[in-house]
Amino acid sequence: MFRNAWLEKLTVVSPVAFGVIWGMFLPFLVWMGWGTVSVAAAFSLVVGGLWLWTLFEYAMHRFLFHLRLKWKPLQAFTFIMHGNHHASPNDRLRNMMPPIVSVPIAAAVWYACVSMVGPGGDWLFLGFISGYVVYDFTHFACHQWPMRGRMARAIKQHHMRHHHISEHGNYAITTPLWDRLFGTAITSAKPGN
Repeated sequence: MFRNAWLEKLTVVSPVAFGVIWGMFLPFLVWMGWGTVSVAAAFSLVVGGLWLWTLFEYAMHRFLFHLRLKWKPLQAFTFIMHGNHHASPNDRLRNMMPPIVSVPIAAAVWYACVSMVGPGGDWLFLGFISGYVVYDFTHFACHQWPMRGRMARAIKQHHMRHHHISEHGNYAITTPLWDRLFGTAITSAKPGN
């Protein structure tokens, strides 16, 4: 994507590097949140964070990643952010969000969670960021693995319709329910239907 090799390296991430980064960070979040709220409250906040992630995932993909703009610099930004993935959907190093993007966004969301909830916000953020990690691994799997099993095949089919039938639907990856609720589900296997 970039002629500069250093810049190019910032735009990709391998699944191993992704797993190492977030595999170290998630236990750190548990440690940060430990003792701040009761176990029941922590559990409720994690579940709330997971739910919040699924809605964020849908909205981010629909309204930010597929933003249609006329101004050339913003068109370039949306291409770098997501359009390159549609240009090369099977590039295994571009199927997950690179840390140069995900870490600053995660830091802002973490700050917002703690600001809204107080110290228990670590648990809300743990749910949110765990949802993100599941989302990115699921997205990678949709593009790189056969995904056997009824639910896995259904998730892959849902996402592949976004890539191969219409970019204007099937925005959710981990929770296709949002596409049904918001009327953006693509159920046909044929373009234009």
